[in-house]
Amino acid sequence: MKMIREPAVANQFYPGTEAALKKDVSSRIKEVKTKEKVLALVSPHAGYIYSGNVAGAVFSIAEITRDVIVMGPNHHGLGAPFAVMAQGTWKMPGGNISINDKLANLLIEESRWLRADDQAHTNEHSVEVQLPFIQHVRSDIEFVPVVLGRADFTTCEEIGTAIARAIKRYGEPVVLIASTDMTHYESQESAKHKDQLAIDKILSLDPAGLLDTVDRNNISMCGVVPTTIALVAAKELGATEASLVEYATSGDVSGDYSYVVGYAGFIIK
Repeated sequence: MKMIREPAVANQFYPGTEAALKKDVSSRIKEVKTKEKVLALVSPHAGYIYSGNVAGAVFSIAEITRDVIVMGPNHHGLGAPFAVMAQGTWKMPGGNISINDKLANLLIEESRWLRADDQAHTNEHSVEVQLPFIQHVRSDIEFVPVVLGRADFTTCEEIGTAIARAIKRYGEPVVLIASTDMTHYESQESAKHKDQLAIDKILSLDPAGLLDTVDRNNISMCGVVPTTIALVAAKELGATEASLVEYATSGDVSGDYSYVVGYAGFIIK
């Protein structure tokens, strides 16, 4: 029997009714004349009051394909280290979203690391908070949720190249979405300084450099593994440039700059 996953963070990270959620997301999406064709994007996953405008800026300009892979970090440590939810439906306030089981199984076939596991996804918010934005700009999506634990660069590289192979085998356009917040709970000055080091590595399409920089500078970027893997896969699929769409911190909303979380949104094409 295919699993139906209930929302884990509706009414916490984002509004829990369809009408309120639509109004919230609409306020953060801007109409643009021409959308950018992208291979991957990076989007934050905090409560919408803090990171929603950065996510909205990214989803405003990126052309989202019918099929997407959404990769987030595992904040809870439950389940398999590199967990694909390979079948089922995610219930969301804006309507149900089906998992693309064909694409999910291709990922698992191509990678010795990725495996089918539902438990890692049950309470994890990093993938879930992307979905209302995706649904808003593309109503007919199917997706593959992937939740990732800690990994060294060799493992990230293997997973990234495996994802690229799976997408090539799939034969239809797929956008990769990496979900991450940046520095956590430091001063505005410290967060911006550290985050810029990571941003520079993403902009130069340097996945090994990103993982190393985050590690060496003790940057608390929770989704560095999904972002590293997305960079590897996008480069395998022909990516030649990355752009920073928007950067902000929680201090921009709260007014408290002594203790902030950073948020950055990118497109990779």
